[in-house]
Amino acid sequence: MRNRQLRAVLATFAEEAAWQLASDMADGHELAFEIVESASSRRQPTLYCYRPLTAAFIDERRSILSRLESYLPAVHALQACGGLDGYLQTHVAQGIPRDPRRCAELGLRAFLGRIFEDSTDFVLQSERFDRAYDELEEVVHEGVAETVLVCAVLGLELESGEVAMGDGLTLMRAEVLEDGPADAVRGDGARTLAVLRWDGNLWAGGAEAGGHDPGRLRLERLIAALRLFDEAGAALTPVGWTRAAGGPWQLVSLGAAAGGIVHGRCLITAAQEDELRAFCNLVGRRMPRSGELAWAVRRFELGCTRERDDDALSDHLMALRALLEPEGPQSGRLAGRLAALCAQPHERAAFTSRVAHIVALERTLIHGSTAPDAAMLTAVVDELSGHLRAVLRDVLCGHLDADLRGVADGLLAADLVEAPTQA
Repeated sequence: MRNRQLRAVLATFAEEAAWQLASDMADGHELAFEIVESASSRRQPTLYCYRPLTAAFIDERRSILSRLESYLPAVHALQACGGLDGYLQTHVAQGIPRDPRRCAELGLRAFLGRIFEDSTDFVLQSERFDRAYDELEEVVHEGVAETVLVCAVLGLELESGEVAMGDGLTLMRAEVLEDGPADAVRGDGARTLAVLRWDGNLWAGGAEAGGHDPGRLRLERLIAALRLFDEAGAALTPVGWTRAAGGPWQLVSLGAAAGGIVHGRCLITAAQEDELRAFCNLVGRRMPRSGELAWAVRRFELGCTRERDDDALSDHLMALRALLEPEGPQSGRLAGRLAALCAQPHERAAFTSRVAHIVALERTLIHGSTAPDAAMLTAVVDELSGHLRAVLRDVLCGHLDADLRGVADGLLAADLVEAPTQA
């Protein structure tokens, strides 16, 4: 068995689907049959038998099956493992969709059909499941050496044992990981791990070789998304563990992907898993590689890694200036524009004054004339990073136009037009 996680997720879905299909039959939904010829010699009469159309019965109930709690984890696990084309070509008569999500859904129904092939009662038998799973795994992983990377995610806690994030990445509690590195599963039972699987030894082509390391890039995108998802922040330990083709675990430095300051703990409940998965995937797809927004995201992340609050304050202010104050700090436009984006009209004056105070505080820190209270400075940094996080989230999710300065100036102009009318 090469992929214990995939097997566990599919077993849970198969059990729940079997109960649902058997319940549908008990409620009066009929299972259709077809008449097929049995093999016979030329001298003997042709024999016929009835064959249950289980695959059609399952396909007719795809909308019901899609509402099962185990459905989405099974789809995401199949989508993450890849290699479904060969399986679908063998077991699906219709064309293979281009969309990976649709391929995974079609593959899941085909897998269910293989489990209950020629069955009329939809009773899940272990030998049937094992046979169908071995067949699936053999096709999906044919001739492929799997590489696994495991690292600890700080600041994140899962209610469920594991959450499939797609593209081979899974978040899981440490005690759930089987056959993992001993150092990774030791310690607090609430410890969360990121487990990344891919085909081939892509990690070997890392920064040391001057190439682009997809393993580190995937982790960097995960942490960037987690920091935008919740104010608690997230970070990776400096090292992880990797192995290829079932070999021994080896330590590997995570480099730029690691580090960061965690301000608390973000608990992901079972009800939030789909939201987290969708958010991380969306941010990963829409994360810019260049331009002001990309620079601001990097500066936000740098601020999240600072040990000193005064350094973090400057990082977050520089990110906001890149987005909202291209004229430079001397223009004094940052506070008003940020208020236009983050505050209701009746709150904008007080919000503007508050941000102007924070800008003045930075100048005080630079000059070193006074030392502000440490707790107060921490609260100020948290407040400013919260506003920056909200702006970046809204842009990356498509709720705000990337021309933030134009949007803010338009809102402020509208305020000026409405003010005389209200007076």
